[in-house]
This record gives sequence, structure tokens and C-alpha cells, in this order.
Amino acid sequence: MSRICSVTGKRPSKGHHIWRSGKAKKKGGIGTHVTAMTKRRFFPNLQRVKVLLPSGEVKFIRVAASAIKKGLVTKAPPRTWKKAKAA
Repeated sequence: MSRICSVTGKRPSKGHHIWRSGKAKKKGGIGTHVTAMTKRRFFPNLQRVKVLLPSGEVKFIRVAASAIKKGLVTKAPPRTWKKAKAA
């Protein structure tokens, strides 16, 4: 399953974890130095949300939390009808 928001298109981005050694100058040292940089990924905050689509269909989609906060998706109302019992 891909980690992509179906509304905004947000996807994982690349970055680095920076390792530093030394003591900061303002704390009395000679300054910090970068000793290593390892690759890492930043993932979007995806939530699985039941959404009411413009066609009237109710569906689960993976949406970024920022899209939910902005009101880009309309959450489906709670279900009121009961399932028919299988005989």
C-alpha cells in the first residue's frame, strides 16, 4: 500500500539524520561538527477516513491529517440502517 494522500498527493520525502559531535561555542566549546549524515524518510501523517464522495458513494480513503483539518474532505455520516440477517 503506497503512502500517498489521495486528496493532496503528499508522499514520503527524503532527508538526512545529521550526527554532530563537539560542544557548542556558546556553551564554552570549540563548536560542533557534522560527523555523519544517514539517509531517512519523512512520512505524511495519513489517516484512514470514511469519506462521502461527490458521486454520493461512501468509501474509505487514506488522507493526510492536514487535508482533514483544512476541510478538504467531507466525512461520511454515521450509518443508521441495520444489516439484514442472513437466513
